[in-house]
Amino acid sequence: MMEKEGERCGWAGPDPIYLDYHDTEWGVPEYDSRALWEKLVLDGFQAGLSWITILKKRGNFREAFQGFDPRVIAEWGEEDVTRLLGNAGIIRHRGKIEATIGNARAWCEIEARDGFDVFLWRYVDFAPLQTRLMRNEDVPAQTELSLQISKDLKKAGFRFCGPTIVYAFMQAVGMVNDHLVGCHVHDRVAALPRNSKFDLLNG
Repeated sequence: MMEKEGERCGWAGPDPIYLDYHDTEWGVPEYDSRALWEKLVLDGFQAGLSWITILKKRGNFREAFQGFDPRVIAEWGEEDVTRLLGNAGIIRHRGKIEATIGNARAWCEIEARDGFDVFLWRYVDFAPLQTRLMRNEDVPAQTELSLQISKDLKKAGFRFCGPTIVYAFMQAVGMVNDHLVGCHVHDRVAALPRNSKFDLLNG
């Protein structure tokens, strides 16, 4: 049974794919390194577009980018860029496609050194930040923390990861729980357990 519109965050809807994304995925902590990278890349493709555009094309993106395996994509070159530019099922933007390949190489370096999951979750002491925002207008577009993460990602070789993109990413992967207090998902997400992998890292 679909919940009332007033029980969701204001941005969710009316498209069913958007409602499902809000109810089941947005804000749920993601701890898998590859999945984190995929989401950051897709948020980069969103720049200048609406998120629902990306959601509707996500299946095409996953097929075109071979399941978003960064170890595979890190080996790609100009021939692959040309192939992707001819794929009408994705966002055909040369800069974003080239950035994805570069971002895959940057991911490989971070993954080999620390783990991309550890690299990101360390910024929030390995536990989601819990907010208690009441109105859509209270939700920030970026924060000092997203600015710092953006700077560090760029230093590591990432592109299309400005502070606004990074904050949207943090919200989506549950690094921060920005579901409004009145949203039916807020408390459920807040109650999810922390990844046990991080227990030793966080003391």
